[in-house]
Amino acid sequence: MPHELPPLPYDYNALEPHIDEQTMRLHHDKHHLAYVNGLNTAEAKLAEAREKNDFSLVKHWEREAAFHGAGHFLHVIFWENMSPKGGGKPSGALLDAIESRFKSFDSFLAHFKAAGAAVEGSGWVLLVRNNMTSALEILTAEKHQDLTQWVVTPLLVCDVWEHAYYLKYQNNRAAYLEAFTKVINWEDVARRFASK
Repeated sequence: MPHELPPLPYDYNALEPHIDEQTMRLHHDKHHLAYVNGLNTAEAKLAEAREKNDFSLVKHWEREAAFHGAGHFLHVIFWENMSPKGGGKPSGALLDAIESRFKSFDSFLAHFKAAGAAVEGSGWVLLVRNNMTSALEILTAEKHQDLTQWVVTPLLVCDVWEHAYYLKYQNNRAAYLEAFTKVINWEDVARRFASK
């Protein structure tokens, strides 16, 4: 069954003034849709290769599936990780885990924002649970398709590709990351953290 672009869980302008409506429309309707279409194409080409027993382009289509698949799945999490009623800080087991791992919530936020600002070029900053150690980690992905090689579960993801912020913040990624913290949907992050 082909992958589909999920609707946003809120209106395009719901995250203003932190994330502007025009960026949300372009980001969701154009960029995310391109990942969905690319993933569907790659999976169709891989199915065709299996039917024809012709694997001459398997390396290309596997790379395309990883790139577009990671882009699609990360964006699904990204939209759900944000809310018009977001911001603040988590509570309960998630806050305890963050404070245990990063010493304090403020230390976690400083680390998360610094890691996101330091991504060279385009990519993501992520709070993840390591599935081998159960520890929380902050990771960056300059090539998000490499996430297919990680043994982690993304809990909180922030897109730091320029298309996520350039219309409002130009080249000031740090200001965008600060704005992102104002819309984090900690309930969604906590739900992801609780599901093992």
